[in-house]
Amino acid sequence: MEAITSSQTIQNLQTLFGFSRFRPGQETTVHQLLNGDSSLAIFPTGSGKSLCYQYTATQLPHLTLVVSPLLALMKDQLDFLASKNIAAASIDSTLTPEQNKQVMADIKAGKLRILMVSVERFKNERFRQFIENIPISMLVVDEAHCISEWGHNFRPDYLKLPAYRQQLNIPLVLLLTATATRKVKQDMAAKFDIAPEHIVQTGFYRPNLNLQMMPVAETEKSQKLIQLLAQHTGAGIIYVTLQQSAEQLAYQLKAQGFNAVAYHAGLRDEQRQEIQQHFMSGKTDIVVATIAFGMGIDKANIRFVIHYDLPKSIENYSQEIGRAGRDGQPADCIILANLSSLNTLENFIYGDTPEPGSIHRLIDAIKAAENGHWELQLYSLSQDCNIRQLPLKTLLVQLELRQVIRAKYSYFAEYKLRLLADAQSVVARFTAERQRFVQAIFDATAFKKTWGILDIEQLQQAYSCDRSRVLTALDYLQQQGLIELQSSKMTEVYQVNSEAVSQPDLAEQLTHYFQQNEQSEISRIAALIRFMELDTCLSYNLARYFDDQQAPKHCGHCSVCQGQVAHLPKSQPLPFPDDATLQHNLVGLKKHLTLPHISETLAARFLCGLTQPLFTRGKARQLPGWGSCELQRFEEVRQKAANLPPLG
Repeated sequence: MEAITSSQTIQNLQTLFGFSRFRPGQETTVHQLLNGDSSLAIFPTGSGKSLCYQYTATQLPHLTLVVSPLLALMKDQLDFLASKNIAAASIDSTLTPEQNKQVMADIKAGKLRILMVSVERFKNERFRQFIENIPISMLVVDEAHCISEWGHNFRPDYLKLPAYRQQLNIPLVLLLTATATRKVKQDMAAKFDIAPEHIVQTGFYRPNLNLQMMPVAETEKSQKLIQLLAQHTGAGIIYVTLQQSAEQLAYQLKAQGFNAVAYHAGLRDEQRQEIQQHFMSGKTDIVVATIAFGMGIDKANIRFVIHYDLPKSIENYSQEIGRAGRDGQPADCIILANLSSLNTLENFIYGDTPEPGSIHRLIDAIKAAENGHWELQLYSLSQDCNIRQLPLKTLLVQLELRQVIRAKYSYFAEYKLRLLADAQSVVARFTAERQRFVQAIFDATAFKKTWGILDIEQLQQAYSCDRSRVLTALDYLQQQGLIELQSSKMTEVYQVNSEAVSQPDLAEQLTHYFQQNEQSEISRIAALIRFMELDTCLSYNLARYFDDQQAPKHCGHCSVCQGQVAHLPKSQPLPFPDDATLQHNLVGLKKHLTLPHISETLAARFLCGLTQPLFTRGKARQLPGWGSCELQRFEEVRQKAANLPPLG
């Protein structure tokens, strides 16, 4: 690759993007990449990380492949690139088959500079086969901290990206993130062989953010919040832990005359999109949200971020306050701090760790696969093994990394269709063999009132056709407005390595992995509490946590620099229910679920109100004792359960 001069770079920047200069760190990163050196760019939120790959992609000979964790982030970046006449596209679940086909044709023809995908796209064997034959100049990993098990927002499938990079023979990598501790930074760089001198970190400290720790007793938080909101104008986000808290607090604020709305993962997609649009446009001033709200929110004039409940970690805290003050104007970042919700935060972590028995059940299910061909539906497998879906995904990735299983492809096991025209008239639109094929589709569909379920296996036996032809026909009928189509029961297909799955200590290895992660997450909460009670500058210490040595030792505008060191109110320990009541409730659980045995961990999860697939299926929430110890520490509840007499 020919060397490129600084003047050429600026001239290209002006021509392509209309910018007269780079922001700090951008030019260094671009020059490293154009010199053939893979790079890790750590820039504060909203400081232009994306331009590093967008500019570089225009100067490289082949496709740039961008992995992004969120559809909204992809769409925003594609809109920006389209406005600059830079050919870019995504392959994602929102595309029609025809749109998908066109994108792939454009890639083959060399018309696209940039392709954006989610990491899950690599699970699709057809996509992998397609992309293996495409020359790729650069792999970009957005929100790259997701690759590190020591970071926050860890995404299991990101762990496979280094292997994908090798398989696709991609010479150049760019990792982008706003938050990385020294350990996470080193972990990310090591996974992609990025040299220390090619890590570009521009500084974490943002002088316009006023970090405030406000010790407040739990009973006084809502009153304190209303006082604070009366002192603030403009847009703001209030973060809470639970969906129910978001709803209750938003209702309370509306009753006080504030233009507030709740946002959480329990809302429908359309509701969440509308809330986000109203907030971005200024129709809504305040969003009371769980952490589901924020990624992809690029609103410049957020004047305050208030944590009504404790954030999950320092990393989460920094990412959430990073949404404030992107216009460079002062913004307040306030935690209404006490230790009342500490046990709740910790207990969430304990609820995610699979029990050893559940891991053994998963391995037995893999061993039972016929001819080394294992098919699974995540929901059903989660129920069968009693493992929540997120840790189950993590387990599957760990099994892939240990070469126990290998992802092949995925498909929908069920297709439902509704006729939008009379069946006979639909069939009559076709001639000869095609007419017989469409009739065979309808014959293999069991209609009940308006909707019918297509039995693809029956169709294939009756008509001797392959699955791809069936799906192409269904897509065509839907595009022509002749049927409405719904697909469900996503099924993932893996190849099993029979020797690897038979390792005697495999379950123990996986159990140890989750126990390590559990302790890591608990330590992260402890680090957050220490940070909140510091007696030296909060801004300086936050920057140091993320390995920024350039921040001033005294910012002058955080609560500590203003003489207000936080001493968090400690809640009084609550008494346990008496042993006889606990014993009675756990016996009731055992009988209700018809289990031969209840482990101390399962008992503690029931008493702490931590959902499990087994509890959801058995409606354990309705039983006496559910959540009766939810404010207690999980380890103490588990010990309490262990000391009870046998449940009989």
